[in-house]
Amino acid sequence: MTTLSVSPPLATTRRFYIGLGVIVTVLAFVGFWPTYFGPLLAGKVDKRPSFIHFHAVVYVGWLLIFIAQTVFAARRRIDLHIKLGKIGIGYGVIVILVGLLAGFGMFAVRVRAGEVAEAQRRLIGPLVDMLVFAPFFAAAVYHRRRPELHKRLMIVATTTLLIAAVVRMSFLGDPVHPGLVLLIWSSPILLAMGYDFAKRRIVHPVYLLGLAVMTLESPMFRRMARGTDTWQSFSAWMVTLVS
Repeated sequence: MTTLSVSPPLATTRRFYIGLGVIVTVLAFVGFWPTYFGPLLAGKVDKRPSFIHFHAVVYVGWLLIFIAQTVFAARRRIDLHIKLGKIGIGYGVIVILVGLLAGFGMFAVRVRAGEVAEAQRRLIGPLVDMLVFAPFFAAAVYHRRRPELHKRLMIVATTTLLIAAVVRMSFLGDPVHPGLVLLIWSSPILLAMGYDFAKRRIVHPVYLLGLAVMTLESPMFRRMARGTDTWQSFSAWMVTLVS
């Protein structure tokens, strides 16, 4: 009987990307545990709007797809990777639409509750999240026949979504220090950059681009953006639409 073996470097590479998928998922669950997953599993009644629960389900689904794709690729089940990838393309669009729905939905809820300033302040987060996720996701879909580029674009796209979880890690401080937010948030990309350099003595430019974009959309820069006349005018206009 002939047995197939995977060379140690290749096997290590596959384990690394599966591990990276697990890390991304753990960060998401740890961040949302105190405010969402913990109370939900404890059976506590959550008074949040139904679209927030729908958003959570869609987000968890995306993480499951992400991990499944790393496993399929690692096991050389490219047929399953491609089949799930076709579903994932449509699902990624749903992630964007539901993210925007949740952002604008909570904006409307806060405005109607009289929390206008809070609504204007917090709207920028989900909008920026989707505006950053969308182009990386679209680029990953476009380059799906170039595996080395595709997988790195998907890692960056999925990592960008983690900011909402990281800023909720109140056990790190309240509020969490912006520098610490960026460090934890970008940790999957930093690990991937380190792995690239260790194996290839070069860091893929997609990771550098992703890190640069994430730095520009970090909480510190979001606070600066909220103070601009452009954002104040836009958010005030949004208030008139839902009030």
